[in-house]
Amino acid sequence: MTTPLPYSSSAHARALAVFRSHQGLLRTRDALASGIHRSTLYAMRDNSELRALGRGLFVLQKTPLPEHLDLCIVAHRVPKAVVCLVSALAFHGLTTEIPHYVYCALPGPTRPRLDYPPTRFFRFRESVWRAGVETHRIFDTLVSIYTIEKTIADCFRYRNRIGTDVAVAALRQYLLERKYRMPKLMEYACLCRVERVMTPYIEAIL
Repeated sequence: MTTPLPYSSSAHARALAVFRSHQGLLRTRDALASGIHRSTLYAMRDNSELRALGRGLFVLQKTPLPEHLDLCIVAHRVPKAVVCLVSALAFHGLTTEIPHYVYCALPGPTRPRLDYPPTRFFRFRESVWRAGVETHRIFDTLVSIYTIEKTIADCFRYRNRIGTDVAVAALRQYLLERKYRMPKLMEYACLCRVERVMTPYIEAIL
């Protein structure tokens, strides 16, 4: 005898269609807003059709996960967060370091607590937090990440936290392997108050 599903076939089909239209990844509130009933959502989770990625975020089990999934999860959970420092370097391909955390910048003193992924939040003053932000679509999610030039300036600003060697290596790779934009780089260096620190390294590399 076949065990009945804990949801109707039509509700199940609608839920699958909604998830697939979002590349398999949805926050609970977005799923509910799209017409998926809460009981259907949790029944699909309990039936191993959905996997919970931290609190309030679900992915279809058979969906291939993107390379930068951790960044997507943080963007879903903390919309104001901007990916920065080593995580931004890794995204831009400017470091061999493997970030053990998602490094994010926020304005103000708030420090959200995430059960997953491991995350480190840095408090940036408002003008520094807003500068140099670009948006990338990853796995149907808009993720805020600092530009290469802003990221390098930030890394020199926080060199005592991430390591001067990491900041210098990223600067070297940027200047030697990329079409560098020196005015932009120095604009952000001045904003982050590290132009005097960075200039000797720039002169030595070039």
